[in-house]
Formats: sequence, structure tokens, C-alpha cells
Amino acid sequence: MTHHHPPDSIGGPSLDEPQSALAALESSQVAGIPSGRADLDTHLEAARDHLQLQMLLIEVASSNESADYDLIVRAYHFALVAHKGQTRKSGEPFLQHSVEVSRILAQLRLDSTTVAAGLLHDVLEDTSITLAGISTEFGDKIAALVDGVTKIERFQFESREARQAETYRKMLLSMVEDIRVILVKFADRLHNMRTLDALGADQQQRIAHETMEVYAPLAHRLGVARIRWELEDRSLKFLEAESYAEIRDKVAMRREEREALIDEFRRPLAEELQRNDINAEITGRPKNFYSIFNKMHSRKKPFEEIYDLAAVRIIVGTVRECYHTLGLVHTLFRPHPDRFKDYIATPKTNMYQSLHTTVIGPRGMPVEVQIRTWEMHHTAEIGIAAHWRYKGGSDDRDELNQQMAWLRQILDWQRDSTDPVEFMENLKIELFQDEIFVFTPKGDLHQLPKTASPIDFAFAIHTDVGLHCLTAKVNGQIVPLSAALDSGDSVQIITSPHQRPSQSWLELVKTAKARQAIRRWLKEESFSQSVRLGQEILEREIKRYRHRLGPEALTELATELELADIEHLYAGIGSGELSVSRIINRLMPDQPKRRVRPLFRDRRGIRIQGMHDMMIQFGKCCTPIPGDSIIGLITRGRGISVHRTDCHNIADVAQDPERMTPVAWDLEEELAFTVQLRVCGNDRKFFLSDVTRVISDSKANIAGCKTRTIAHLAEDRFWVDVHNTRQLQGLIKKLHGVKGVTEVQRVDESMGDPDDESPQIDPSV
Repeated sequence: MTHHHPPDSIGGPSLDEPQSALAALESSQVAGIPSGRADLDTHLEAARDHLQLQMLLIEVASSNESADYDLIVRAYHFALVAHKGQTRKSGEPFLQHSVEVSRILAQLRLDSTTVAAGLLHDVLEDTSITLAGISTEFGDKIAALVDGVTKIERFQFESREARQAETYRKMLLSMVEDIRVILVKFADRLHNMRTLDALGADQQQRIAHETMEVYAPLAHRLGVARIRWELEDRSLKFLEAESYAEIRDKVAMRREEREALIDEFRRPLAEELQRNDINAEITGRPKNFYSIFNKMHSRKKPFEEIYDLAAVRIIVGTVRECYHTLGLVHTLFRPHPDRFKDYIATPKTNMYQSLHTTVIGPRGMPVEVQIRTWEMHHTAEIGIAAHWRYKGGSDDRDELNQQMAWLRQILDWQRDSTDPVEFMENLKIELFQDEIFVFTPKGDLHQLPKTASPIDFAFAIHTDVGLHCLTAKVNGQIVPLSAALDSGDSVQIITSPHQRPSQSWLELVKTAKARQAIRRWLKEESFSQSVRLGQEILEREIKRYRHRLGPEALTELATELELADIEHLYAGIGSGELSVSRIINRLMPDQPKRRVRPLFRDRRGIRIQGMHDMMIQFGKCCTPIPGDSIIGLITRGRGISVHRTDCHNIADVAQDPERMTPVAWDLEEELAFTVQLRVCGNDRKFFLSDVTRVISDSKANIAGCKTRTIAHLAEDRFWVDVHNTRQLQGLIKKLHGVKGVTEVQRVDESMGDPDDESPQIDPSV
């Protein structure tokens, strides 16, 4: 039987001190206690420094056979001198923090350059050392790493959101340059969390919040599970002290029971693996306290009712043995049918690979099982750090760049948005997501967040596909765009060149990519509409003065107003942010002022008293149509929104009467307006056909339809284009005459949808 030896384990038993490390120590300035010094404190300090360096070199030797010990010793001495006399709030010498950071990096099996950067990571911020000095002494690579870590913490911000957004942005920028920057920062934050007891309560809360919201999710996204788990648990200790203490104590109390259960599970499996000539390591896998805390809250159950605390990890030599072992586990123990995931065939985006299954173990208790190879195990533990190690620190980072492509995408989103809250919203969507795997009809695999919609899938294929997504076929069946996708679904997107995104799509999408693309399109579309309307308004006013103005005059005025170009001038007029009267006075200052026309007729049939240059839009909440009693609501930056006087949104702003303005219908031609009708009745053959025929005969266009039947009762919703309330009332009267109809009602958006699944139709005009 072939024995598969695991690589050196991280943080495992200490190795004998290697000769190369001893040689480095012997040549160092702190190899012994300086002679001639009588002061005991000096002797103790020198001995401590010697031991500290010795322990670091042993840690490095245990994980890196080709370590550059001379570089690490030089970096240690440099930091020792730079931090001389400095102490932390805990009273410990500052250098001890730098050494602990480097030990964590060594445990991640990182190269000597990164370990040296860990020793030096604070010298720019807390000493008189300059970046040029580090570059001269250690070279540009180490200087760049130290500078990258320092920049992350250098700025202060007015709000927590702004601080978080800028911290994330700087980390992402540094990671694009060199992924090792964030690994040094992870190690720095981890040791700070280990010593957080030394700080005051307010600082503990602030740092723990930032760790939970910024560092732990990013460590998860990069697959550095070992650091992520400890960051989460140590943050929980300060954020939820009582819950943390309860979970810690109860886990300790159940330890013997849990270990006995795992042993009962392990014994028969080990025998079966041996019979099949599979050499494997079977160990209990401890759940971190934060994951238990999450389960208690998500399931709303006390600790005693969280039964799936028993977890087993099986590590084998090859991928083939992973699947063979899975079969043996399922032969010995009954599997839970809905709890199997194959992350070997479809790895997670953070490079994680394993087989996951849950089986009914001894005593009828559920046991979670992970099966993986040794290489998968190291990647699961240290994520992107393992990838860097396997690349040997090479400058050739094509494969690494492919794994980290999402970083550049996130930075693109950040450039598109100056709002830190929006940026953090997109980022958290990207970081805090469970994944599903869906397929194109050709079998191409796409990873999406759980409950993602067909719109998310469309944007995952291509932005143009998403922007023109009309509907989707899931497993051969037409589904609404609001449908939630499941793992294994085959999805086909149906597009139309006439389809465009609507504001309602933002409520359906789960991916940051889709959300950002939709917002960008809506923003550009709104700008285009403002440009068209502003140009129309300005040209009409200029004609009243019987003047002609060339583009030179408009360009000059745009420059005077500090606008980018003529288009932005038009957009300001169209959105109501710039007064057309002011623009006319600037363009033609010598002309006698004319009184502005008291009425403005919008081309969509609205007359507004006292205003002549405002954008008009209709409230989607109440969908007013000619004949409805209406009122205008002055919006911020979007002109006037027209609502029915009984609209709930008007009631909400009734305490702010200055935002109200009288409006009236003033149609020169018949226009179509969309309303929603709810038709209920006794379900029968041809019921839907009879209803749609009546609507069609009334010369009303059906823009959308949705039906459902509950206990032989039909409830149909129609989005119907009508010209005015007279036509609508006539249609409602005719619908009441259809056999079996019990109720016909005009529906507002505020009344909601009984099954909470509105169709994807933008009823705006």
C-alpha cells in the first residue's frame, strides 16, 4: 500500500533547529549576551531578542526549505533598531508585534520577502525611517510591500462608511499590484485582534466591527480560512460577549460527547478505507464559534438544538480517492439527500475544493463530512497564499491574475460610484454570498449568488445580453425575470433589441455586476432624456427672441458655468437644475426681459402653472391617467413627478407643501397610459380567454398579464394601455359582465402583489 505523506503541516510540531538557521543566529549581532554589561535588564533584553529571533527562524525553517535567513536576520535587526524603546499599549515591546506578524506569515508558508516585509511593516508609520531608506537597504520589492501596507491605514474619514470604503479601495488597489500586501495586512490585523484586550472598550468595538465587516469577509473571499475563522471568533468575543462566552463554555462541555461520536464514526470508516488500500487521515473538524452563533440566529434556536456540530475531515492522496472515499462513506452511513456538494468539479471562486456531504452517523446524529486531497487542504486553509507559494513567488502572474479578475471589476465599480455607501453595498454583495452553479444550454458553467435571478445570469454572460433581457427559459420552461435560480438549472436568455432595463430590476438582481450595469444604464438614460428635453426647452425660448445662437456661444457659457460641455448645459436645463431664464439672460444680456409664459404644456399632456422648464414624469406608484385628479410633486434633480391626489406618496409629503404644485391635463392628442387591473372570478374553461377578448374589444392594449388559480378561484392581473378614465371605467363595466367575474379593481403599486412576484414591465410613460 502506498503511503501518501502530507506536506509539512502549518503550525504543526516544532522541527529541530536547522543548521542554516543556527548559522544565521551565530552570525547575528544578538547571538549572545554582550560582554562587559553588568546591567541585568540589558542582559535579559538581549536574551529575549535572541530567543525571539530564534523562534522566528525555526518557524520559517519548518515551512520553507529555501528560506533566505540572511534577509530575515537583517530585517529583524533593522526593525529592532527602528522600534528601539517603543512599546504597545499592552506594555510589550513594539518589536514583538512585528515578529508575531512575521511568524503568522511564516505559518502561511510565504516566501522570505513577505516574512521580511512583516518585520518592517510598521517602520514607515511609527519611526523616522523613510521609504527610500528601506528601498536602499532591502530593495524595491520589500519597500513596495511595506509602503502598500502603510497606505491602507494612513487616512481618516468623516463617516464609518467612507472609512470602510476607502480602506477596502486601498486594499484592493494594493492587491492588484502585489497580493502579498493584503496577506501582511491580514497577519497584522490578526495579531492586533489577539492583543485587543489591552485597548479601551470603544476601540475594541470599533476595531472588532471593522474586522468583522472588512477583513474577515475579504479573507474568506481570498480563501484564507485559517485567518478568517480566528478573526471572526475574536471579533465575536467583543461584539457579542455574552453569546461568545455561552458558546465557548457549552462547546467545551460537549467536547467529550462530540469526540466519542467522531471516534464511533471514524473506526468503521478507517477499516473500510484500509480494506480498499486508501491511506487517509480522518480527524474531527472543530466548528468555529462564529459559525455556531450564525446558525443559532438564522435558525432561531438555542445552542442545545444545534445538532450538526460534529464534523469530520478526510484527507486522501488523489482526486480519484476522494470520490472512492465518498462512496464508502455513503455505503456505511445513510446520506442526507439535499446536503451533497461537489466543489472539486466546480471549485468556489476563492479556489476552495472539497466534497461535502452530510450523513446520519452513530446514535442517529448528523455528521458533516469533508473529503479532499492534501493539496486541496492547504489551499482551503491558506487560500491565495498557497497559490502564491506554488507559483514560487514568480513574477509571471497570469494564473494569479485570472483568479483575481474580480478585484479589477470591483475597482471599476468603485470608479463608477462616488457614494461610499453604494460601493460598500456592491462589495458586500460580492463578498457575502453563497453560491449556486447554473448552466447555459451548451453546458457552460456560471457561478452566481444563491437566489440569483435570470437577469443576473444574463449579465454574467454579457452586459449587452443583460441590458436586452426580455425573459428566460429555465429547464425548458418560460419563467418571469423575478424567478430565483437553483443549482443545476439550465438557463436560456431570450433578448429583444427593444427591451431596456427598468428601476424595478434593481430589486431583483443579486450580483454587484448586474446592479452596477443597470444603475449605469439608468443614469446614462436619465442624462440623455435631460439633454433632449433641455435642448428642446432652450431652443424654444431662443426662438421667442427671434435669435440664432451658434454652438460657440453655448460652449463658452458652459465653460463659464464650469460645465463639461454643451450636453451638460442642456442636461441641467432639462433636469430643472438650471433656470432657462438665467441661461437666456447670460446668452442675451442686452435683450429686454420678457415675462415668462405662465403655462408650460409638456408633450405628454400636462400643463403646469408658473413653471416652464421642468422635466415631467408620471408616478409609477399610482399610474395617473387623463381624467384622474392630479397634483405635481417637485422632486430633487428629476423635475416634477405627477401623481393622483389620492396617492399614498402625496400623503407622505403633505407636511411639505412647498414641494406641491398645481398641474392639469391638457392633451392635444390621445396618448396611451398603462394601468393595472385585478380581475377575480370563478375559474372555468375559457375564463381567461373571455376576459382578454373583452379587453381587446375595448381597444385597450394588453401590455402584460399574470394569472393564478387558488381553490378554483381565478385571480388575473392585466397591465392595460388606455387613453383616459372614461375608457377605463367603460372597460371595468364590461369586465363585470363576463360570466363568473366577481371583482374588477384598479390596482396601485402600493397595494402589492398577493404572491409578491410582480411581472417585469415598466409602466412608465
